[in-house]
Amino acid sequence: MMFETALSNISGLVSLGGPVVALLLGMSLVALSLIIYKAAQFLRAGVGRHSRLIRAGAALDRGDRAEARQLAGESRNHLAPVFESLMDRMADMRADTGFRARVEVEASERLDHLEKGFRMLDSIAQIAPLLGLFGTVLGMIDAFQALQSAGDAVDPSILAGGIWVALMTTAAGLGVAMPTSLILTWFETRMQAERALADSMITRAFCPVAGPEAPECTPLPILNAHAR
Repeated sequence: MMFETALSNISGLVSLGGPVVALLLGMSLVALSLIIYKAAQFLRAGVGRHSRLIRAGAALDRGDRAEARQLAGESRNHLAPVFESLMDRMADMRADTGFRARVEVEASERLDHLEKGFRMLDSIAQIAPLLGLFGTVLGMIDAFQALQSAGDAVDPSILAGGIWVALMTTAAGLGVAMPTSLILTWFETRMQAERALADSMITRAFCPVAGPEAPECTPLPILNAHAR
């Protein structure tokens, strides 16, 4: 019964707002599906679970590689395998000058994979209010055309009805854009924390070996990039 009522309400909105509202409804379904998918993906990847990796970094600062390796192995964060591999090869890192670059690239690939879909959400957040405004302009045009056709027999209710229907598309566009933008900002904030963690762990692993003035202590730009 509730489903039928909701479906009837949606059908009424679409019939009133026309194709613009139908398109906004489709965009909202795409955004909702993508948000649910990304939330589940973040949960599986252990995004935000930094406690063991932070403790592993502290162990590296103390020079305790065994404890750092163990803590990295216990972590459920998606970056843990990168740091496990890094710590396994710390003994011969000095001889392999390209090893840090490979570690940086592997970490960046994992981070970029989690950021897929961000551009779609950003596009929906930007286009939805513009599409709603476009629908409002079209609705206002129709309302004033109806007013002109009425001639001397002007009925204010005709104009008022046309205006509120036109404004409904703007409200629908904002209703899609605002929550999408907020959730995207939250996703991006979490990923910035993941990139900061990767940069911190890799720098801590390499600087004690190469020395603070060595090129290996300078993080590569790829970890500071933000890809959608």
